[in-house]
Amino acid sequence: MTEPLDSLLAEAARVATGGRPRRAEGALRVGVDLGTAYTVLLAVDETGMPVAGRAQFAQIVRDGLVVDFIGAIELVKRMKREVEADLGVTLSSAATSYPPGVPLAEVKATRNVLIAAGLDCDDFVDEPTAANALLGIDDGAVVDVGGGTTGIAIVENGRVVRTVDEPTGGTQFTLVLAGALGISFETAEAIKKDPREAERVLSLTRPVMEKVGSIVARHLVGSGVGEIHMVGGTSGMRGIGEVVAEATGLPVRVPPHPMFVTPLGIALTHRARR
Repeated sequence: MTEPLDSLLAEAARVATGGRPRRAEGALRVGVDLGTAYTVLLAVDETGMPVAGRAQFAQIVRDGLVVDFIGAIELVKRMKREVEADLGVTLSSAATSYPPGVPLAEVKATRNVLIAAGLDCDDFVDEPTAANALLGIDDGAVVDVGGGTTGIAIVENGRVVRTVDEPTGGTQFTLVLAGALGISFETAEAIKKDPREAERVLSLTRPVMEKVGSIVARHLVGSGVGEIHMVGGTSGMRGIGEVVAEATGLPVRVPPHPMFVTPLGIALTHRARR
């Protein structure tokens, strides 16, 4: 990869949210991320540049477990079909990921979703390793604040050596907003994502951010970590990076479009078939 990280993530976000596909250079690599809140399919070319993709809010996974198998298959099928139409090629295989610590049966369930959707799936990687395939951290911590949980991975010499995962993620933020404002979960979710509401959302959800910060700080005690890299959709909320930095006393890096770090990393781990 020759493009800077921020540019790659901006392009991943663009092509996955309705932007025109790019012309691919060489063989395609495909990653599918079945997240708690969002499912993302990304195709990258031989240079690692995102060329096409799709992202959709879909509650088909809970705490790393596929809870709507049929819904997941149909969603991935549709995304595959749409990306194939964008690129004028057939996608035959893809990589996917799994949260660290989930049972082997659930890892197989994720793979089986892809197979049932028409994608061979020989490449699996845990989510922190996928994220680091893009981030390229030698030593530090990857904090993944997703839809349902906060995951912390310690990276030493470029390898993930320890992981933990605790409840508290985007769903909890949305529930707090819904309760505070007396509105539905769906309306609260829309407000949470609206940049114009960022200051109000920050004021109402700061206690949840502080909980995330305390989770991270507790698990980093004695780790020797000197820097934190935050990924996952919830990490894009205004103020959360600063709150985690206050709680841990460590510098925190939040890249643009953090929701696409893991999906893009998954695609980069895929062994392209010619």
